[in-house]
Amino acid sequence: MNNKIKNIKYFTILLAVCFIISCGNKKIETTQTTEAKTEVAPKEEEHEEHAEGEVALTLEQYKAVQIETGIVEMRNLNSVVKANGYTSVPPQNSASVSALMGGVVQDILVLEGTYVTKGKVLASIKNLDIIEMQEDYKTSMASIEFLELEYQRQKTLTEENVNAKKTFQEVKSKLNIERAKAQGAKSKLEALHVSTNTNGGSIPILAPINGYVGKIYINKGAYAEVGKPLFDIVDNSQMHLDLNVYEKDLFKIKEGQIVDVVLTNQHNTSIKAKIFGINKSFSNESKTVAVHSRILNNNLNGLIAGMYVSANINVTDAYVQAIPKEAVVKDGEKYFIYIEEGEEEREVEEEGEHEHSDAEHEHTADGKVTKKEKVMAFKPIEVVAGTTDLGYTEISPMQPIPEGAKIVTKGAFYLLSASKGGGHHEH
Repeated sequence: MNNKIKNIKYFTILLAVCFIISCGNKKIETTQTTEAKTEVAPKEEEHEEHAEGEVALTLEQYKAVQIETGIVEMRNLNSVVKANGYTSVPPQNSASVSALMGGVVQDILVLEGTYVTKGKVLASIKNLDIIEMQEDYKTSMASIEFLELEYQRQKTLTEENVNAKKTFQEVKSKLNIERAKAQGAKSKLEALHVSTNTNGGSIPILAPINGYVGKIYINKGAYAEVGKPLFDIVDNSQMHLDLNVYEKDLFKIKEGQIVDVVLTNQHNTSIKAKIFGINKSFSNESKTVAVHSRILNNNLNGLIAGMYVSANINVTDAYVQAIPKEAVVKDGEKYFIYIEEGEEEREVEEEGEHEHSDAEHEHTADGKVTKKEKVMAFKPIEVVAGTTDLGYTEISPMQPIPEGAKIVTKGAFYLLSASKGGGHHEH
């Protein structure tokens, strides 16, 4: 019995020792695993920190995305007065052509949009009254020729007291009347631009100014009425802007201020103008005052009178860094721009199955096949976005931007998507 009790005690002690040894081994394994993980973790964090946000596109991807770049510009986006208006020309640069005498349209010699010089024949109209006016002029000239001879003869007789002065005065009076008739007929014909030496009854319609033919209101064979417009002609060489400024902003406006203008119907083309005049009365009941601005740098290509414009009148000289608004992308609560770092060679993972690799291919530790390929690298820079206006956004970079750096102005959203795995990219 005692031996049996002793055996049980030995067996119990043996089990306890085995249990303690087993727990010790597990603790050692756990400690080793934790240490191993601790050693690997910093490498992963270091890799993420090195690659965060950077995007690299293959040259094929770069061409496909059609990325465009620009530079940071200095623009006045603050301290401005917003205004809308239209392109316009001075009154002396716009003409409505009409006829001084009615008639049937014979010929139309121009088309809408044709550039004409002053005095060019635009059309001709037929009126038989012209023939009568020409005949009256010629009759008067013939009478004048006869009366001048009679005048000289009567003058001589009167001086010699051969004839009475009354006869001389009558001839003189008839001569003056015929001269007046001839001059009147000649003036009418000249006003109509009709020759006094021909008979045709055709009246030419001439361009009064240089410019482009606008609307044509007549057709061949139609009757052209007196005073009604036949053509519109506009000279765009002196085009300016008529901007509407509200009463509350009027005190800020002065002559000489520079205006940044966007042509909303011309793909948001931006031009500059300079204020040269401010109206002293309100326009209708809108409580706005017309402000006249002259377009600078002769940038008049493609402009026609009546185009709608949106403008910022710079009332101060404060300029800020700005880039096209498409170049600024938002990620959460932060804003970024991308800088093109240039072309470089990197290892890119090869897609698909590969039976073997040549000198250009390498196998990674996990069995993936990579190759060296030229890529275009882009680096994100965090910025603080300010005022957005006229297609540009004010930026304040959180780190210095290298001088002359190429800012991505088109395709920045794609790069942001690629950095998050939305597009193919390499770090």
